[in-house]
Amino acid sequence: MAKWKSPSGYKYSKSDEWYKVDGDLVMMGITDYAQDQLSDIVYVEFPDVGTKLDAGDSVGSIESVKAASDVYTAIGGEVARINSSLEDSPEQINEDPYEAGWLVEIKVSDLSPLDDLMDSDAYAAYCESRQ
Repeated sequence: MAKWKSPSGYKYSKSDEWYKVDGDLVMMGITDYAQDQLSDIVYVEFPDVGTKLDAGDSVGSIESVKAASDVYTAIGGEVARINSSLEDSPEQINEDPYEAGWLVEIKVSDLSPLDDLMDSDAYAAYCESRQ
């Protein structure tokens, strides 16, 4: 059994971000593997709502007791919503990276970049291969 959760219904990048599609909105965050590697998360920085993003752009940064890490998007669009609850409780990313710990929601017009990402089984195998 995999050490890290990678729920089905999500897409995963090799840089350890997850994406969940709901119509033309794509919610994203960092994976269980990523939060485990970062350890205790103490601060999250977000882009402003309305920020236009291209694939490969930073959607903010996450600071932990071990390191600071930028988070990059695999998909372009406009920031529709940020998870402002993380400003006061960034540890939610450690506790529940796929639900309470989501980072941003992006309004997109083209979902095709997500076709190049991994499904949950492929991502779980990818994480295991890095150990």
